[in-house]
Amino acid sequence: MRFVRPQPLRSTPTVSVVVPCYNYGRYLPALVQGLLDQPQVVVDVLVVDDASPDGSGEVAEELAARHPSVSVLRHPVNRGHIRTYNDGLEQVRGDYVALLSADDLLPPGALTRAVALMEAHPSVGLVYGYARSFSGEAPAPAATVRNWTVWSGSSWLRSSARQARCFISSPEVVMRRAALDQVGLYDPRLPHSGDLDLWLRTALHWDVGRVNGPDQALYRVHEANMHLTTYNGWLTDLVERRTTFGLLFDEHATGRAEVAALRPVVMRRLAVEALRRGLRTHRDGGDAEAVADYRRFALETDAGIGRTVWGRAFDLGPGRGGRWPAASSRRFASRVTHHLAWRRERRYGI
Repeated sequence: MRFVRPQPLRSTPTVSVVVPCYNYGRYLPALVQGLLDQPQVVVDVLVVDDASPDGSGEVAEELAARHPSVSVLRHPVNRGHIRTYNDGLEQVRGDYVALLSADDLLPPGALTRAVALMEAHPSVGLVYGYARSFSGEAPAPAATVRNWTVWSGSSWLRSSARQARCFISSPEVVMRRAALDQVGLYDPRLPHSGDLDLWLRTALHWDVGRVNGPDQALYRVHEANMHLTTYNGWLTDLVERRTTFGLLFDEHATGRAEVAALRPVVMRRLAVEALRRGLRTHRDGGDAEAVADYRRFALETDAGIGRTVWGRAFDLGPGRGGRWPAASSRRFASRVTHHLAWRRERRYGI
């Protein structure tokens, strides 16, 4: 990881933005207006409506009629979000590419800042930043750039493996189209973790960059968010991450010994996280079957987890002769750890 002084954008590249939409037509006008107001880049927008029954397709058509840079692809029947993403990405022709859900927003200058980094560093295939969450009215976004970070792809992969998770929300990502053409589209086998899979595949071949300081996207939080509905649940998330990293090791990075060496690191991290969540579930009076499911996942993922501190703590819990710290102490320590991790990730992106 190295910090780099930002440079101004000295060209006028084209950025293609794909906007998958299902029943989010009410959000489209504000999103499209924000995309078309990006300075120093030429933006074309493709709205892919997945057979929304709420009239979203008609809203998109009206926007396209008013803005020559906006076009619409409408599915005659609902095909799901992965097919919607890929149908849009297959049509992009810009120098750079972004995919933004119809309910999110892009702050002024976000595309310009991301593209400037990639124009200055041709080895970078993917740029991200801080995605600020909000509900209700959109906040005034921070716009000051502190610096850039550039990782080699292998360095970013190692950091991802140590945490065994994704550091990117998704709406803040801009990719070089050459990188997308090389690594391919979203994997339909991964409806829950397709984003993580795409970032990992990109890091196998390209460097990764981050714009530090400003809000690079505004992520809208509401009751219809997919991660809060269709794919909610920590155990589901753990299973999907294990599958995603498994595909990295078994399919995408075959013959890459330095990547294969990360497998035990990833699996140990996932197993520890499962035991931590199992202990927390037990502490909070959760369902005993859920606790057992976490334990089962941990053992399936890393057979040696029982010999670790977390493994021993799990098996030495109440009823087995062990003594756990007081609940208040554990909760305080958990909050402190979580806050410190959030502060670091907010500042450094990993």
